[in-house]
This record gives sequence, structure tokens and C-alpha cells, in this order.
Amino acid sequence: MVSLEGTELRVAHLDADAFYVSVELLRHPELRGRPVVVAGSGPRAVVTTASYEARRYGVGSAMPASRARRLCPQAVFLPPDFTTYREVSRRMMELVRGHVERVEVVGLDEAYLDLEGLYSPRAAMRRLLAEIHKHTQLTCSVGIGPNKLVAKVASDAEKPAGFVVLTRQEACARFASAPPGLVPGIGPKTAARLAELGLSTLAALASAPEQLLIERFGPNLGRELRRRARFEHDGEVGAARKAVSESRERTFDHDVSDPAQMREALARMAQELCTGLAAHGRRGRTIAIKVRLDDFTTVTRAHTVSEPTCDAKLVRDVALRLLEAYSPSRPVRLLGVRVAGLAAGDAEGERKRAQDGCDVGEASSQLILPV
Repeated sequence: MVSLEGTELRVAHLDADAFYVSVELLRHPELRGRPVVVAGSGPRAVVTTASYEARRYGVGSAMPASRARRLCPQAVFLPPDFTTYREVSRRMMELVRGHVERVEVVGLDEAYLDLEGLYSPRAAMRRLLAEIHKHTQLTCSVGIGPNKLVAKVASDAEKPAGFVVLTRQEACARFASAPPGLVPGIGPKTAARLAELGLSTLAALASAPEQLLIERFGPNLGRELRRRARFEHDGEVGAARKAVSESRERTFDHDVSDPAQMREALARMAQELCTGLAAHGRRGRTIAIKVRLDDFTTVTRAHTVSEPTCDAKLVRDVALRLLEAYSPSRPVRLLGVRVAGLAAGDAEGERKRAQDGCDVGEASSQLILPV
């Protein structure tokens, strides 16, 4: 047991159960036990998350809210409140960092934890779950394993309030008959291509000839698919990809043809984006817009300035010029604005610059980015 604890259980994945719904139930306890869905109210709104009672009717995250209403007409629909969700997430992650030194937060409701050096990873995670529940009233599911891949799949295995501990070999055995799409990194299109090869389970994929996968998917993806099916993973906790851009997007309830309405929406998103950039001490040189037309044609336009910026006025003005230059020929379904080429700066300085206006150089070139 000591050997197993010290050599196999290196990573935990913690995931708050139905996080957004759980937060809503804290202020609406009368809804406990009922199907509850957090989603916008517009005709193109999607489900943010659903309670487990609603999931029994087939309601799931990212599903169109209109379909969720058809599947579960008796559900209570609540609008999302991300300000509150972020605050609850902040408190939860503070508790996590109080128990584990190295934490990789990958969303408001989930994180990877490095368990190296802990005398008893299982007991440590039990204590953490109890403290999270005591201070936030939230329940979480935890997966523990030798790497991030095993931990992630394990945490999803017995939700809600799951606590699953697996070695790599145990993960291979437990999920042998599961479809390849169970594993993060194998999406629906890849799973469909695997099915064409007769590889419809993780066990089949794990034992497939490597050369077959290389011929079908190329050397890098082919080998990686086989590794993932065997739950082999080398990524370290904390080795998250560096954010290189940040954006804000809006899908309109109804297609927009009025240029004034487009400009107003784009200006508002630019302000929100720059407020977020300043709060995190980030500035970027490339300012871009994204336009999706009513026929789903998607176009991006970008402009690069000489100095990194988080100046809302500059980002807004550049975005509006790009929109005017493109001049959509059809009604617009979605608009977005993005700042890329991010560089970290002093957070306090950025907050002050966000109020006073960042120093900005002259625009230097224009890029047309393909979709």
C-alpha cells in the first residue's frame, strides 16, 4: 500500500458536481430535487449546465435551450449569473490551494492537483472534499491516478459525489468496452473515423497496430490515439498552455442587419474584453473581429499595433474599422472581438492603465486571417 500511494497516485482531478446549478440551489433551496437548467432565454441560447434530475431527460450542457425545453418541459430554467459563479469558484480554489501546493485550474469548476509528496493522497482528498462542502455547501467528484488522463476519466466515472482511485492498468480494464470518445482528446469526428476501421472500443484502439493508425491519422496523432487508449499521459500538473488570446463573442437572438446595432454590440464587447485583460495584467498587439453570417459563413479580420495594449478605446476603434471595412453583405448571426499576442504585465499597473488609458503605438499592419 505504501508503494502504491507513493508511486501510482500522483494526480487528482477535482470537479464540482453540476457547478452552476449547485450554486443556484444555494439561493433557491426550494428547487432541490427538481429538474433545473441554467440557460439563457433567447431563441439561440444554449444550456450552461443541468441538474442531474434534468439530465435523466437527456438535457446536457451546450444543448440548445429550446431543445432542452422540449425534452424536459417541467424543468425550471434559470438565467446564468457568472459574477456569482466566479466568486464561488474563487473561494473553492482557495480551499484547494490550502491543501495542495501545485494546482492547475482548468475551469471555474475543475482543477488538477499534484499529489506528489502527500503521505496519503486518498485521505488528503477526503479532507479537502469535506472542507469544500463545509465552506461552500458544494459537492465534488474526485478521480485519482498516476497521470492527468486517468484522473480526469476517473472523476467523471461515478458522478455526483464520486471518489474513484485507479492505476493505469485498472483504468484500461474498467473502461475497455467504452467508446474511444470517453477519453479527452478524442472527439466525435476522430471517433467516427476510428469506427470506420472497426475500432469502436478503447480496448480495440489500444491493441490496434500502430502502423494502421499512423497510415490513417499520421505519425503524431496515430501514436497519440493509441497512447490515450492505453491511458498513457506525460503532462504535468501546472503545465497548462499559455493563453495567447482572449475574446468576447455574442450570438444574437435574431440575425442583425442594422450596422448601428452591430457597432453598439462590438463596442460593448471591446469594453468588457479590455476590462478583463486589465484585471489579469494582460495586453496584446493583434486586435481582431469575428463575423458569422446567417448562412454560417465565418470571417475574421485582424489588425496589429506596434505596442501591446489593453486600451478599450483603441480596441473598440480598431474593431469598428475592421467591421466597416468588411461591411457584411448578409445579416449577422454572431459578432466577436479578440486581442491576441498576449503578454503579461503588472496587474495593478494594468488596472490603473485601464482607468487612465493604456499607452498605445500607431497601427502598423493589417492581417487577413483565414477561418
